[in-house]
Amino acid sequence: MGWPSREEAIALLKEYTKNENLVKHALAVEAAMRDYAERFGEDPEKWGVTGLLHDFDYERYPSLEDHPFKGVKILKEKGYPEAMTRAILAHGDHTGVSRQTLLEKTLYAVDELTGLIVAVALVRPSKRIADVKVTSVIKKWKDKSFARGVNRQDIEIGAKQLGIDLREHIKNVLESMKKISSELGL
Repeated sequence: MGWPSREEAIALLKEYTKNENLVKHALAVEAAMRDYAERFGEDPEKWGVTGLLHDFDYERYPSLEDHPFKGVKILKEKGYPEAMTRAILAHGDHTGVSRQTLLEKTLYAVDELTGLIVAVALVRPSKRIADVKVTSVIKKWKDKSFARGVNRQDIEIGAKQLGIDLREHIKNVLESMKKISSELGL
């Protein structure tokens, strides 16, 4: 079948994911993936749908034993490409799939960071991502009790694997998310 269209990816995401925050996470990752694809001279559509679908199975199969394995099985049954399914597997260290391609490294690098940026936006008085600055994210980054569930080491490793300074990486993902602030409800 090849790569799904964005419409197909959104439909699959919404079929499996009813939690609006998880849908918004997928949209945030999609936005960052699209922008990085353009930056790296890659296909924004392919990278975007990979971002949209990276966690589509998480709500139904949240355990490390199941996610993202069950989702990848579904995607493979639909005939989606190995480049996509491998990137989705590689976004979790527990899968044992090493990150080799730029697509795989980028998905890993942006995934956790989008969550941290949302958390920073939500503690702003305005609760608007437009009011978030890189310095705000760095300040909250240093507060280990803030957004405890966000694995900062994964973000650092991801930026390093991309060969991008951490502050620049934060800026890139923040700018991507600001472009879709209305979709994110921020």
